[in-house]
Amino acid sequence: MTSAPTVTRAPRLPSLTGLRWIAALLVFGFHAGTMGIVAEPHLKAVVDKAFSLGLSGVEFFFILSGFVLVWSYRDGERAWTFLRRRLAKIYPNHVVTFVAALAVAAWFADPVLPWAAIGNFFLVQAWIPLNGYFYSVNNVSWSLSCELAFYLCLPLVVPWLRRARTGVLRTVLVAAPLLILALWPGQQLVPEEQRWWFTQIFPVTRSLEFWMGVAAAELMRRHRWRGPNLAVATGLFVTTWVVAALWIPAEFWAALLAVAYLLVIAAAADADVRGRPTPWRSRPMIWLGEVSFAFYLVHVLVMVTVLRLTGDWGTGLPGWRGPLAVLGFLLLTLALAAALHRWVEVPMMRLLGPTRRARAASRAPAVPAPRGPAEGAAADGGARSVSGPAEDIEYAGRRRPD
Repeated sequence: MTSAPTVTRAPRLPSLTGLRWIAALLVFGFHAGTMGIVAEPHLKAVVDKAFSLGLSGVEFFFILSGFVLVWSYRDGERAWTFLRRRLAKIYPNHVVTFVAALAVAAWFADPVLPWAAIGNFFLVQAWIPLNGYFYSVNNVSWSLSCELAFYLCLPLVVPWLRRARTGVLRTVLVAAPLLILALWPGQQLVPEEQRWWFTQIFPVTRSLEFWMGVAAAELMRRHRWRGPNLAVATGLFVTTWVVAALWIPAEFWAALLAVAYLLVIAAAADADVRGRPTPWRSRPMIWLGEVSFAFYLVHVLVMVTVLRLTGDWGTGLPGWRGPLAVLGFLLLTLALAAALHRWVEVPMMRLLGPTRRARAASRAPAVPAPRGPAEGAAADGGARSVSGPAEDIEYAGRRRPD
């Protein structure tokens, strides 16, 4: 068991904020492709190939979430304080987009199952293996249902995690991708109509990605992480993406991309800790990362609503109108996400999050002192203290609101 080393406050990881935007953009591209917005065959083929694996952007989010939460977890923090912090981050945006989706459904006279809407509101829909339930109301909120399950589990796991042997953590990193791979033959054990839910939605199976991030972050805290630098990790990711998109069957690429995402996340975090430059922590990238959560929640609702209003839903747009429409959707969604972040997310985190006294009562996370010539240097000029769990990553470029 690792002995307790000298500890410091955890340096911020602004590069991981920038990486959140990349994950959101992958999901956006995937949905833009599956909605058939681009009708011109050659352009559609490019979009389909470029974003055919974009659904795995949710993998990216889950791994990143596990990594960030453990990296910045306050040892000794009460479970309710931790959960309140996380709910203050995700729930206000969820409620606003939930109401907006119901308003859109009412406008188009779309039927809404009452019990499905109730399950969606309380973020338990991912546990319900019924069509019309896990993809109900604002359908992308199924991932928040998974995240809420992870938040409930983490305070129970952290005490064990801090005591776990390094070998156990490395075993998790090896076992999780193999279990993700095993989901494809394993789905034969469930009814056919529930297989998509089992492999893509069920919080227990999706937690495999979350626990990968958890184990990697704990290894990095102990200086026991052994992975490539950011340049090599990025090259491995790009290579994996291209090879998987062109040649690897769907039952294999999920596990491969999970490993590739983890390597990039850990390498970016290590670069931040050591003060090395990365392309992800510029002010524009940090801002994009900050609004990425709101962007993710509104992007499908925006595209579907506009396409239905214009009568283009299901038909596609000919010629260059298709790509221009995708660009327009990107900008419109980004503008709405910025407003949601500025006028809902940030104020509600201030209002609903733990009080100053509760934050002060929590001890700073025990993170082993970084090694190397640029020990603890963060993107904003040094190893400044982390002010809380995952949401504080989004404020890496400026002072966190109190």
